[in-house]
Amino acid sequence: MSSFSNTDTGSKNADPYTQKNLQEPSLKEKVEDLLNFVDNTKFCLLTTQTVDSDLLASRAMALAAKEGNGFDLLFHTNTESGKTDDLKEHKSVNIGFINSSGEWASISGHATVETDRAVVKKHYSPALKAWIGDLGDGTHDGGPEDPRIGIIRVKASTAQYAVSRRTAVGGFVELAKGIATGEAPSVNKLRHISEAEVQQWKAQ
Repeated sequence: MSSFSNTDTGSKNADPYTQKNLQEPSLKEKVEDLLNFVDNTKFCLLTTQTVDSDLLASRAMALAAKEGNGFDLLFHTNTESGKTDDLKEHKSVNIGFINSSGEWASISGHATVETDRAVVKKHYSPALKAWIGDLGDGTHDGGPEDPRIGIIRVKASTAQYAVSRRTAVGGFVELAKGIATGEAPSVNKLRHISEAEVQQWKAQ
């Protein structure tokens, strides 16, 4: 497979930031740091391929729950919305979390829409009424039996993320030093979790 390149840096690494910040700690540490970040951030963008084109669409979502040792991410949805049409045709999704400090996580996987009432009731929140609305017909009332309320379950396949290894002040100092010297700053824990590692973790 060919890769994009715009220059030749000879023997020097062309991406010193990644080289300096990429880490391979234990799987336990990698997963726990990722899942803690996801829990603390909670809000994300869910990206799907649109049903009638090769374009991508992202929607803001709030994490409802985690299962599967943390790698099944669950979100509430209105089953009559465009994203469920997308997911019927294209199961592959990406979930992107980011916070105001620039820490981020990108999780790729496959999504299904679950309408089993036991699953919906388990994760139901009264706040859904504000988003779903009450149509006044006794059925579509925004309650746990409302058939419009479903769960999007994303089974993660791979993940990559960057969370800070320094305090805000320490990160600023390191960045300033990098600007002055041209040396890549050591500010983040940049990590990848492979599909095999996800499966290993879920099988525990």
